[in-house]
Amino acid sequence: MDIVIISGISGAGKSRVAAVLEDMDFYCVDNMPLQMMPKFAELCIATQGRYERVALVTDIRALENEDELFKTFDEMRELGCVLKLLFVEAETETIIRRYKETRRRHPLDTSGSDLTEAVNNEIKMLSNIKSKADEVIDTTGLTLSKLQRRLNLLFTDEADQKALNVTIKSFGFKHGLPVEADILFDVRFLPNPFYDPELKHKTGLDIIVKDYVFGFEQSNEFFRQFCEMTDLLLPHYIDEGRRYFVICFGCTGGKHRSPAMAEALMEYLSEQGYPVDCIHRDIDKE
Repeated sequence: MDIVIISGISGAGKSRVAAVLEDMDFYCVDNMPLQMMPKFAELCIATQGRYERVALVTDIRALENEDELFKTFDEMRELGCVLKLLFVEAETETIIRRYKETRRRHPLDTSGSDLTEAVNNEIKMLSNIKSKADEVIDTTGLTLSKLQRRLNLLFTDEADQKALNVTIKSFGFKHGLPVEADILFDVRFLPNPFYDPELKHKTGLDIIVKDYVFGFEQSNEFFRQFCEMTDLLLPHYIDEGRRYFVICFGCTGGKHRSPAMAEALMEYLSEQGYPVDCIHRDIDKE
């Protein structure tokens, strides 16, 4: 079992780091007391694989000595855990600005009178532990996408870094827009099988309807250019740390043109190696 211990300077973004790791399929627990970690690791191991990747956010300022920290880590390693200590920091000015924006009190500034001194004292207090961390992330000026990219590089293998789970969804405009769409295309400009009596009561999943939709030059040209666009865009979304992406095609009722286009794109992206799911939201609606 892999366990990432997230600690560092108050206000540096430990909870945000945990949120990104949670999107990467880590099981995350915030504010975990150090003394509880070995027992928690035992419970996770007892689930026999249910929790293989865990991230624990902990506050190590209250330690009486550093030996307590590394003794706890040794106990967890003896259980078979693979541990990494991730230390999160930021520049003093950045932390001060964040505290002022949130109007929260720094844990070491009990009187609320000298925030700068409190931040600097904590940085000094944790400097030795920082030097022993497996990884250090400075969140000063770090956007969410850059943080996602950094954590992906640290905690996923090369194959997983290239994985983008794509959901392709067909829908009918008369039933409303899908709010989850990252990209949405209107394919009502394509010839409509609905007006062919032989095809009216079939759907875009039927071969005869697919052949009809793709029997026109504009359909094939649109699909060709759309595939070229996905070839360009999806790798860049992966670089930005995206793990899920939703592409939606809409026609009038969601029964013919959009399902046919969605199925064709699913086949294309599957051939390119992307994990793809295809959903036809309105195909059974009247």
